[in-house]
Amino acid sequence: MVILAFFVFHWYFSILMQTFFLHRYASHQMFTMSKNWEKVFYTLTFIAQGSSFLSPRAYGIMHRLHHAHADTEEDPHSPSYSKGIFDMMWKTRMIYNNILHNQDSVEAKFKKGVPNWEFMEWLGDRWVIRLAWGILYTLFYIKFATAWWMFLLLPFHYLMGPIHGVIINWYAHRYGYVNFKVDDTAKNLLPLDFLMMGESYHNNHHKYGGRANFGIRWHELDFTYPLIKALNAMKIIKLKLNNDLKYM
Repeated sequence: MVILAFFVFHWYFSILMQTFFLHRYASHQMFTMSKNWEKVFYTLTFIAQGSSFLSPRAYGIMHRLHHAHADTEEDPHSPSYSKGIFDMMWKTRMIYNNILHNQDSVEAKFKKGVPNWEFMEWLGDRWVIRLAWGILYTLFYIKFATAWWMFLLLPFHYLMGPIHGVIINWYAHRYGYVNFKVDDTAKNLLPLDFLMMGESYHNNHHKYGGRANFGIRWHELDFTYPLIKALNAMKIIKLKLNNDLKYM
């Protein structure tokens, strides 16, 4: 029971920070926050993603490229231009690392305004730190696991960030339904996104890229959006636009 509770906690804590901080803030700047609060959410992302920490700066830049070049050869992660899921993941990794280590040729317009706390960017990418997180996960399982099959969950902990990314970047461009005609293959993967906290409403997001609430239809509940509204009410963040659409 402890192991399953830990897995569920890690899954949702990680996807929350990815969708809230890396995606909606770093990539799309749907809201603003002070530099001090930015460092708080940097730190929470580091804790949530652990061994699979994704740089908010590199993620933000790469995701902007995805929207600008969706389902073309210049898309960092398109199933249409990949031989398979692992080929797409490897291509994404190479582009991500080039951006992370400033070895890219990305236009300056895609880098404007992305967060960049150099210390945390450096710390989160150290292999000794990633290894230390992995060891902590493993020791936790050794202490609390009550069956051998529970150890099969460990790889998910090690690679939580990329796993969340590939669910959307691969499956939500191949399976699901569409509310809107867009110039790419983005689909809504789940009619009720209990798994990805709003991220799976990918077709909606590609239609309205600056909209903080990813849900459109009455049943498309974006479980991240109430947190955004609450943080906005507490003046921790400030929503840039009030562009809610009526539910369909």
